[in-house]
Amino acid sequence: MKKKILLAWSSGKDSAWALHVLRQQNQYEIAGLMTTLNAAFDRVAMHSTRRALVEMQAEAAGLPLIVAPIPWPCSNADYEAAMKFVCDQALAQGVSAIAFGDLFLTDVRAYRERQLEDTGLEPLFPIWGIPTQELAQTMISAGLRAKLVCVDPKQISSTFIGRDFDRALLRDLPAGVDPCGENGEFHSFAYGGPMFNREIPIVTGEKVERDGFWFCDVLPAAIAVS
Repeated sequence: MKKKILLAWSSGKDSAWALHVLRQQNQYEIAGLMTTLNAAFDRVAMHSTRRALVEMQAEAAGLPLIVAPIPWPCSNADYEAAMKFVCDQALAQGVSAIAFGDLFLTDVRAYRERQLEDTGLEPLFPIWGIPTQELAQTMISAGLRAKLVCVDPKQISSTFIGRDFDRALLRDLPAGVDPCGENGEFHSFAYGGPMFNREIPIVTGEKVERDGFWFCDVLPAAIAVS
């Protein structure tokens, strides 16, 4: 019998790849994608992905979307309360673990583990420890398509905002920048790949600087045309 799990869903390439890897392992029943949305803007925090696009991702993945709204501004206590509510609901529905797309940051992993410590849910890290240069090339070779939607200009140039995560991008990244952006250099929106049953049609919109970061708005193509 397969273990019933949720996957923490950021809308980016790493959580999308974690979904692909979990399905290949064939040990788990993935009961849904769990995401936190900024209640003030109806967008994923840091990635700034619109709710409509996250819903389109879930539909293309053939999975239910489980949304935990968080306030803005959001304290750690607010975030943890929202997560506890989702965890309690998941446990009641027979879920036994939550998977995360973290790659190598041990402090982030330790935080996830502490979060789940008393919930009865096990943390899973299906893509943990894969060398990120290798991982980036594997993702791109497998057809994963993602767009850079948030860039930290203290780490890489703001000219990277809105670019696709592809081999040309990897070649252009400065030395010392993680090819998967795991140190917060960039965040992405995944719009195609083997984890989806179809590519999500998108267009890029406004590029703005906010709170020390550059963001590129991404819209469903249908909305942009209408």
